Amino acid sequence: MHISIILDGNRRFAKKLALKPWKGHDFGAEQVEKLFDWCKELGIQEVTLYALSQDNLARSKVEVSFLLDLFRKFFLSRREKFRKEGIKVRFIGRKELLPEDIQKIEKDIEEETKNNKNFKVNFCIAYSGRDEIAQAAEKLRLEGKQITKESLKQALQLQDEPDFIIRTGNAIRTSDFLPYQSIYSEWFFLEKLWPEFTKQDLIQCIEEFKARERRFGK
Repeated sequence: MHISIILDGNRRFAKKLALKPWKGHDFGAEQVEKLFDWCKELGIQEVTLYALSQDNLARSKVEVSFLLDLFRKFFLSRREKFRKEGIKVRFIGRKELLPEDIQKIEKDIEEETKNNKNFKVNFCIAYSGRDEIAQAAEKLRLEGKQITKESLKQALQLQDEPDFIIRTGNAIRTSDFLPYQSIYSEWFFLEKLWPEFTKQDLIQCIEEFKARERRFGK
C-alpha cells in the first residue's frame, strides 16, 4: 500500500500554543518520525509526504529559513537510520530552488539508500504538480519523443500512484499535489492539524479505504 499525506496545520498548531507560527514545523517533524514507525507496523510499503511546495518558498524569509534549517537537521540526524532500517528515500521537486548544501544532502541520501527495499519514503520539497508535468513534457520534447499518457507518466519524477491521500488541517483542496498520479487515489480530509494526527487516525483511514469501492472509472 502506498499512502500520501499533505502535512497541513503546523503553523496553526503553534498559534494554539502561543508560539511563533513557524515553530509549529518542529512539532510536524516529530510527527513524521512517528508516522514512519506506524506505517511499518501497519504494513504500508510506501509513503509520499508534501513537505514544502514551490509556493511555500514565497513565505517570509524568517519562516523559509527556519524550514530549510529544519530540513538540514532532520535529514542529517536520520541519515544513518535510513541506511540501517533499509528505507529508500527520494526527493521530489525542484532541487535547484534549494540551497546547495541541502541539494547535496538530498543527493547523498538518495545515493546511499537507492538499493534499500524495506520501506520507501518520498519527500516532496520545492514541489509543484503542474511544474512536474511541465518538466516531464519538456523532457520528452527535447528527447524527440511522442507525448502520450504512458510516456508522460514515465517522465515524471514520481511514477508511483498513491492508493489514498490524507490532508490534515481542515482544508478541502488538493493544492497542486500529485495531480497526475492521484487521479484514482481516495482522499481523506481531516479537521485535525498535522501535529495532532495519531496512529488511530491512520488506522481509521486505512479501514475506511478498504471499505470503499474503487471503480477506476469503470
